[in-house]
Amino acid sequence: MSEFKVTFRGVRGSFPVPNSKFLKYGGNTSSVEINVGGHLIILDAGTGLIELGNELMTKYIESGSTITERTPIQATILLSHIHQDHIIGIPFFKPMHLALTKLNIFGGVNQDEKLETELSRLLFTKTFPLDLGDIAAELNIHDLNETNYIILRHGQKPTLIGVEDFYSSEQKEDDVVISCYKSFAHPQNGVYIYKITYKGKSVVYASDKESYSGGDKKLIKFARNCNLLIHDAQYTTEDYLSLYTPKQGFGHSTYEMALEAQKQTGAEKLVFFHFDPSYNDDKLDEISKIYSTENAIMAKEGLEINLL
Repeated sequence: MSEFKVTFRGVRGSFPVPNSKFLKYGGNTSSVEINVGGHLIILDAGTGLIELGNELMTKYIESGSTITERTPIQATILLSHIHQDHIIGIPFFKPMHLALTKLNIFGGVNQDEKLETELSRLLFTKTFPLDLGDIAAELNIHDLNETNYIILRHGQKPTLIGVEDFYSSEQKEDDVVISCYKSFAHPQNGVYIYKITYKGKSVVYASDKESYSGGDKKLIKFARNCNLLIHDAQYTTEDYLSLYTPKQGFGHSTYEMALEAQKQTGAEKLVFFHFDPSYNDDKLDEISKIYSTENAIMAKEGLEINLL
């Protein structure tokens, strides 16, 4: 299936805002759905993941009259990091509680830690009625580093291979290739920046990162000439440089930083993402007008972008 569709499910940072002043852009935290080449990829698992799970459950039930006739849900979840606003949707993702569901979760933690252990500790055990081991789905949690590539092929489990093996192996036309690198421009342990490539098109997901003077050279090389750049834009420059409550060092970018990243990478389109929870619809409308002449748009729940 030659499809490469990006759907925004949650576009906020820090914490969700279930408030009538946040309906236009949405109040859920980070989660982006990508349907590409017959595969479902989910970038981050904030509260935006929950409604996606509800919709997947509806489609699953409608796919057949009995369990044996229904099409199982399969997904690959890529976690940028394990701060709460990016993982809190996982226990409430309904497909996890179906025995036929197959989920592969990728992400990274500290060198002496395991992602599975950290997710169990943070999301289950003492903070949820179930332990991670009680989850009904076939759940595979993988530790990732920036020397890895993930290959998605039809009828196969995701393949995790190293750089040397990737470049020495032959790639198939329908392969979906996921690469990453770790940025340390976010406390405490950095974040993974992801690139998903399919049929010559690519999307780069760069949430929860702060830029540098002159631009982030590692990002610029990684995201060169991508078709879609989803970039952190939590603060206005005024808030970032506030005399009383400056945000420097918080690990988030301004809109100007995101635009500079687009300029230096040559990204075809930019989406501002991960809005501060204090920015209501009126505030984001004002910001949108400021950048209306740029080749950039504001993320909002339900926004769809097709790359093919």
